[in-house]
Amino acid sequence: MVAGYPDSLLNFRGPLLRALLAAGLDVHVAAPDLPANSEVRQRLEALGVQVHEVPLNRTGINPFSDLGSLFNLWRLMRRLKPDFSLAYTIKPVIYGNVAAWLAGVPYRFALITGLGYAFQGEAGQRSWLKRIVRNLYRFALARVNKVFFQNPDDEALFYDLGILDWSNRKTVVVNGSGIDVDSFTVAPFPETTQFLLIARLLGDKGVREYVQAATAVRKQYPWVGFGLVGWIDENPDAIDSAELQSWVDSGVVKFYGRLTDVKPAIADSSVYVLPSYREGTPRTVLEAMAMGRAVITTDAPGCRETVVHEKNGFLVPVKSVTGLAAAMINFIEKPELVVGMGYESRLLAEAKYDVRKVNDHMLREMGIQ
Repeated sequence: MVAGYPDSLLNFRGPLLRALLAAGLDVHVAAPDLPANSEVRQRLEALGVQVHEVPLNRTGINPFSDLGSLFNLWRLMRRLKPDFSLAYTIKPVIYGNVAAWLAGVPYRFALITGLGYAFQGEAGQRSWLKRIVRNLYRFALARVNKVFFQNPDDEALFYDLGILDWSNRKTVVVNGSGIDVDSFTVAPFPETTQFLLIARLLGDKGVREYVQAATAVRKQYPWVGFGLVGWIDENPDAIDSAELQSWVDSGVVKFYGRLTDVKPAIADSSVYVLPSYREGTPRTVLEAMAMGRAVITTDAPGCRETVVHEKNGFLVPVKSVTGLAAAMINFIEKPELVVGMGYESRLLAEAKYDVRKVNDHMLREMGIQ
């Protein structure tokens, strides 16, 4: 398994790694920033996973650095001779699968967990980066056995853009990364209405719209709380520290910073909000649903799959501060919706997003189970 961000191996792929080990496989992972004293590395090794640190800059666009990553992945796979490879996120999917193809790995798989910075923005914006990424994706995905998507919109877009070939359909849509519904149990609600957003602090996550809607709502309902969990990411679209500080100083949001365990923050909330412009399937929404929280999110790819409008939450237009504020006010003025829609969220999490069901689906499609 090739990853660009080491924490994701435990936070997002931990149950899948356990399922692969339970299937009797020797499991290796390759990712950057995994020195011998790394807590993530030690936890992975405690599971029985064999860990390999490889240089990989997940956000940079230096071609020489990326070629170095490709070479190191190829050399590792030549040495290990794995039967299967699975890579996720942009650079691991591209360079991990090209390396696996060059190294002669028989069964190669890609997991598209979202489209990221290179696919966001209006027409004309980031166009040069979009062209490069699409061409690299096209080359790499032509050399895999199967591509997993986390929502049907991303799958259709890859075919429509010519990244994948309609005549050689080899894609499967799975229900996100899944959620351990036994670990995220339903929590009691706070006494007053509290909203929460958990996200990397990026413009494309809708963080600014969340703060603007919170500002508008608090003028009418000053007792309502708005929590924000996250961190400033190494990304061209990142919120800068000065802007974040201005939000905190204004008192509009309560900033928790980056949390290793988000359960207490979700438990302190009434409704979870994610105004993202596009996702694969948002993990934080699934966590909130499993804890019995209603959801406000955008009618955008990846987001819209998690909400049945007016059943377990509300879908609002992308970038609509007024739509976001109106949905929030609906919960404030009708608190019974918080409980009823939260109950429906939990039922949907159990039925559709249970991680065991998601992983079983993937292993069957990979020919492992």
